[in-house]
Amino acid sequence: MNYITKCLSFGLLLGTTMIACNTDFLDTKPLDKLPGDAVWTDRALSEAFVTDVYNGLRDGVLAQMSFDCQTDNALYSFGKQDVMESNVSPSNIGTVTPMMEWGAMYARIRASNIALAKLAKPGFQNSGDLAGRLRGEMYFMRAFYYNQLLRYYGGVPLIKTPYTLDEPEFTIARNSYEECVNSIVTDLDSSAALLKGRKMDAGRATMGAAMSLKARVLLYAASDLHNIPTAKAKSTVIGGFANPELLGYVSGDQTARWKKAQDAAKAVIDLNQYGYKLNLAAPATPDEAQANYVNISLSRNGGEADGIFLKYYIRASNDANGSWFPRNNQPNGYHGWTSSEPTQQMVDNYEMMDGSKFDWNKPAHAAAPYENRDPRFYASILYDGAQWKPRTADGAGIDPAGQIQMGEYEVGTSANPSKYSGLDTRNSSIENWNGTWTGYGIRKFFNDDPGIIDQSVRQEIPSIQIRFTEVVFNYVEACLMLGQDAEAKTWLNKIRFRAGMPAITETGAALVARYQNERNVEMFLEDQRFYDVRRWMIAPQTNGQQAKIMIVTGKLKPGASVTTYKYSKENYTYSYKVQDLGTGKENRKWNDKVYFLPINRDEINRNSKLIQNPGY
Repeated sequence: MNYITKCLSFGLLLGTTMIACNTDFLDTKPLDKLPGDAVWTDRALSEAFVTDVYNGLRDGVLAQMSFDCQTDNALYSFGKQDVMESNVSPSNIGTVTPMMEWGAMYARIRASNIALAKLAKPGFQNSGDLAGRLRGEMYFMRAFYYNQLLRYYGGVPLIKTPYTLDEPEFTIARNSYEECVNSIVTDLDSSAALLKGRKMDAGRATMGAAMSLKARVLLYAASDLHNIPTAKAKSTVIGGFANPELLGYVSGDQTARWKKAQDAAKAVIDLNQYGYKLNLAAPATPDEAQANYVNISLSRNGGEADGIFLKYYIRASNDANGSWFPRNNQPNGYHGWTSSEPTQQMVDNYEMMDGSKFDWNKPAHAAAPYENRDPRFYASILYDGAQWKPRTADGAGIDPAGQIQMGEYEVGTSANPSKYSGLDTRNSSIENWNGTWTGYGIRKFFNDDPGIIDQSVRQEIPSIQIRFTEVVFNYVEACLMLGQDAEAKTWLNKIRFRAGMPAITETGAALVARYQNERNVEMFLEDQRFYDVRRWMIAPQTNGQQAKIMIVTGKLKPGASVTTYKYSKENYTYSYKVQDLGTGKENRKWNDKVYFLPINRDEINRNSKLIQNPGY
């Protein structure tokens, strides 16, 4: 291939004689680049191209700003969420992570299209059907990225071939929601067929991943938000939209869609390849249950069997946010940034150990709100008095016990006390600019290695993209929507027993409510809540509330004397006050337009055929 194919002409003194030149020295290839076609004649280069498409996966559950911060579950410490304030528009699309950003997703889709086209007739020796395996991965990744666009924006333009410079037209209209679902499912079926029976390296697509993503896609497709007759009845914004086919199904049988979702989830269950401790006949003990949950979140000690599709990190060579999770989300008293913070709403979702709902109106609950709770609470939330890791050198003398300090306390003597601000508050003597606003921090996804306590140390915990428990929840939900309460409870209680919680016995609407809470508690911080509250169309109730926070105070009991603070019910009387965060930090409110997010104004300007989402 010629990169430069022109001759030089020289003007000579005393004339304008043209001198022919030898161009061989210009017909060279760059030493740091490869011609595009050469990639597809080499096995290693073809595989490297496909591997790079995976780099479109965001850190997800290990991101600095958890996606739960755009729900009632959490708050982002370093800025307002325009989505939560319903303050988004085509010119202000809010905090859109790369995993949902229009241009970034289409860049990866185009790469997938190129690979699928080139690998159809591979230019390398295809021993072991490497091309078939790589095509299976690319069908999966194209489906994955299209689904990210679909569940964020609704129907999007479907592009299945790589654009070239000689294309006659570069603008394309949005496909209907139904067309997008069908296209994604077709890709996933193709992926599953090509990957069947193959042993894949960790982090790569598998047949099980393709089948699981299909179950997710069909579950969403069956949900109320995408059943337009139901959505119109619940939302005037959707009801007034002239192109509802972009948002969901304008006709057809919703029950049939639930059955497809149920069948897809059951097909994954029937593989008998995944799952962790879902065969218990009774609830695990609290200690066992907490260990079970930690093992799943850290993908270790058998818990990795719950993982279906994960993003991995190498501490020594990876600078992604997922590797920096300890720095980004540890409490400030450990020199972390406390970036994503659980809200009091989320904390209140955790049941008591007997399965009853936590209730601030019950004096026993209000006096000791962190006692006798669902074991997943202790594995997920850092709260005042929680036992954590040893402090760094500058904090070890102030807090030798290694306990979370989220409150304001008295020290000295009860007769003459002085005030002491906890090390993990915004008044911390270690760092005071990055403390929690809500009174809570994240425990989930933290490696419990006591050596990882400083912001300079990274961890190698994988980011969960799809796990088996989600598939089980998807099956449970489809069963509920089909009126199969007994089957739903059978599988829901398998999850609860693993978590040390008693069986659910409700039926009907009460059972649906228990399921929704169970899904949220189990999958806290796993990129589920944002979409769940929308597809269930309960977002006006959940996202319309101000974030609630906890104010903890510790008052010395009469006669008590303390020089170094430590959590102690013998020395202190603790009080717990729940209040709204306040509109100065984030003024949360709901508008139905944010059921679907706006397409960036620049994309609309580039493509006159794009129709903007309703409300914008």
